[in-house]
Amino acid sequence: MEPAGPRYLIREDICRENIRTMADKASSAGVIFRPHFKTHQSRLVARWFRDAGVTRITVSSLGMAAYFQQDGWDDITVAFPVNLLEAGLINELAAKIRLGLLIEDGETASSLLRKLKYPAEVYIKIDTGYHRTGLEKRDLPELLRILEILDKSSLLTYRGMITHAGNTYSASSPGEIRRIAESSMQYLTDIAREAGIPSSKHLLSIGDTPSCSLLDRFPGMGEIRPGNFVFYDLMQKELGTCSCRQIAAMMVCPVVAVHPRRNQAVIYGGAVHFSKERILVGEKTVYGQMASCQPGSWAEPTKNGFLVSLSQEHGILEAPATVIRALKPGTTIGFLPVHACLTANLMRGYYLVSGQAVDHF
Repeated sequence: MEPAGPRYLIREDICRENIRTMADKASSAGVIFRPHFKTHQSRLVARWFRDAGVTRITVSSLGMAAYFQQDGWDDITVAFPVNLLEAGLINELAAKIRLGLLIEDGETASSLLRKLKYPAEVYIKIDTGYHRTGLEKRDLPELLRILEILDKSSLLTYRGMITHAGNTYSASSPGEIRRIAESSMQYLTDIAREAGIPSSKHLLSIGDTPSCSLLDRFPGMGEIRPGNFVFYDLMQKELGTCSCRQIAAMMVCPVVAVHPRRNQAVIYGGAVHFSKERILVGEKTVYGQMASCQPGSWAEPTKNGFLVSLSQEHGILEAPATVIRALKPGTTIGFLPVHACLTANLMRGYYLVSGQAVDHF
């Protein structure tokens, strides 16, 4: 039975088309397509990737890796720095699959070697400008130390260098996204050269949806790992990396109160459903945009119809008077979420437009 509260709906046809488009792009560019599954976190959606020929995947946790391993995925990179307290789960997975791990310091590499019982592959995390995690060019001695440790190991195999250019999400235009992406790829190429690693001995991997959506070629790279593109969202639309017709996910929320004098309505759908992720549209802070959720007119946004405030369970829709007057308590309306990944994670399960429930990690 579908819930009476907020629901997260996805369109299978749009997801499959998004997957095919990105898979074809990777094939044309001659790079490995290792999509990030942290967006959908669903075995059902994962099978749509398998139908498109995908055999290698990225996840954001060891628990998520185990979830997908149980559905037959056997080549998985965990794109999160190794947590040594999870050595037991690392060994469980490494015994069953081709497991890729992220390391950014020699101490972690040495400690992991002491705990590891089965072979695993290692990517060195590089910070190309996002400044979240990873080594920079000035950390070359530490990078060389990691390589020396790995070279002496019979269980840990150096696979390559990896980055996430998350700073593309703060770009102000598609042109700026392209410049950030090109700078990130050049930075990866440069640091590998400075480390003295022949290109034939490793691969370089990038993985943000804005870059992978806008670029057709990835010079010097061996792999791309986008994730958000399977659903896309309002943030991607505002960045210029997708169109409305490519957005495959939508929140559907009940109206619980209407305030015509304020041109506002209250919905059952708050921060625990959408997340507090927000963007600026003009000078307005926005948490979602009202949109059509009918199969024939999916994701058609309502002009100036925005979620302008979220508390725990409440959402405040602000829209033109004609839109607000047409609403009644008990009806449901659709919203493009700002960030599909966080919304999917919070909803912990969603539905196809047919009403079929979709599993979630």
